[in-house]
Amino acid sequence: MKQGLKQFWNGLIKENPTFVLMLGMCPTLATTTSAKNAVGMGLTTTVVLVLSNILISLLRKVIPNKVRIPAFIVVIASFVTMVEFLLKAYLPGLNKSLGIYIPLIVVNCIILGRAEAFAYKNPVLLSMFDGLGMGLGFTLGLTSIGVFRELLGAGEIFGIRVMPASYEPLAIFVMAPGAFFVLALLTALQNKFKAPSATNGTAKAETLVCGGNCAGCSGRECAANHALLSQKKEQLLAEEAARKAALVKAAAEKKAAAAKTAENRVETADAINAKVAEAKAKPDNKEEN
Repeated sequence: MKQGLKQFWNGLIKENPTFVLMLGMCPTLATTTSAKNAVGMGLTTTVVLVLSNILISLLRKVIPNKVRIPAFIVVIASFVTMVEFLLKAYLPGLNKSLGIYIPLIVVNCIILGRAEAFAYKNPVLLSMFDGLGMGLGFTLGLTSIGVFRELLGAGEIFGIRVMPASYEPLAIFVMAPGAFFVLALLTALQNKFKAPSATNGTAKAETLVCGGNCAGCSGRECAANHALLSQKKEQLLAEEAARKAALVKAAAEKKAAAAKTAENRVETADAINAKVAEAKAKPDNKEEN
C-alpha cells in the first residue's frame, strides 16, 4: 500500500503529466475552454487509464513482447469505446462539448506511455495506483488551465459568475490562441522559479553557469556552459582511456605471468628429466667396474 501511495503521489505531483512531463498537449490545449470541459476530459482519461493499466498488468505475462503495442492499443480502444457510449447515454452535453477528443484518447501518449513503461512491468495494484495518480494529475493540470481561461475569457468558473459586472471578458482566452498563451505563461513561471518541468533541464543548478535554465541561456553564459560541457566530455573521455589502458596493462601482466609460469614449469621438467637420467646412469657405471 505504501508503494502504491508513493506511485500515486508521483503521478499527481512529482511527475505531473501536464506541468512536469508536458504530455498530452493536444487535449490539454483543445478541451480547456472551460473548467467543466477540462474536468470532464481529465476524468474520462483517468477512467480509461486506470482500467487499461489494470487489464494490461493482468495480461502482462500473456501478451507476447513482439506484439505488445498493438495489444495495448486494442485494450485502450476498447475502454475508450465503452466510456464514449456511457457519455453519450448519460452525459450527452459533455460528450458533444468534447467531441472528437473522446475517441482520440486512444492515441493519448500518457495512456500508451504508462502501459508500456509501467503496467506491462508491474503488478496490478501498483499499476492501478499509477493510472489513478497520472489520471488525476492530468485532470488537475487541465482544470487549472481551464479555470484560468474561463475566468479571463468569460469571467466565470464552472459557469458561475465571479467577476464584477463591469469586467470586460477577454474572449481570446476561450479561443485557440488563449490556450497557448496560458500554457506559455505557466511554463514561464515554472522556468522562473526553476520548478521541475520538461523545459527545465535535470542538471543541478551548480553544474551550469545559468543554473540550468536552458531557455534563458545566451551570450557569455552560453559560451561558458559549452566550455564546461566540453571540459566534462574531455574528462569522461580521459577516464575511459585510462580505464582501457589499465585493462590492457592488466591483460599484459597476466599474459607475462602465465608465460613465466610456463617457462618455470619447462625448466622444472628439464631438471627432473636430467636427474632421472643421471640416476639411471649410475648403476650402469657400477656394473662396468
